[in-house]
Amino acid sequence: MERRDTEPGTIEREIHVAATPEVVYEVLSRPEHLREWWPDDAVLGEPIAGAEGELVFGRRGEAGAVVERLTVVEADPPRTFSFRWTHGPGEAATAATSLLVTFALEPTATGTRLTLTETGFRERGWEVAVLEKQYADHVQGWDQFVPRLAAYLDRLAVAP
Repeated sequence: MERRDTEPGTIEREIHVAATPEVVYEVLSRPEHLREWWPDDAVLGEPIAGAEGELVFGRRGEAGAVVERLTVVEADPPRTFSFRWTHGPGEAATAATSLLVTFALEPTATGTRLTLTETGFRERGWEVAVLEKQYADHVQGWDQFVPRLAAYLDRLAVAP
């Protein structure tokens, strides 16, 4: 996994997986696959621009569970899937209220180069201490979940 972060503005991770871009796109945009590598639960209808959903970390309704809303921004299979998330209840997903996650997929001779980029930390208007904490939390999160994504995709690529 290659890391290219700009403190504290943009998080970028790049991995290469043996799966095709079509398989990678499905894994990034379908709840049944998201649950295998990222949140404990995911709800999302058709992955089309404007679709809304939820990512649940922990058990919904239990103490400590975190439910994050998401809104799909771009769905261009099998090249790009992006969404805004972390906006509060009743808030529209905008640059001022949410973070933007973009997955860019590029076919290679042996699979797919996947580049994840998360932006919008500075645009949220947080105080410096909050900005730095949120950024560090997301860096740590992607450092945990991107390898899980790669391992899941590699398993799918070699499955019969």
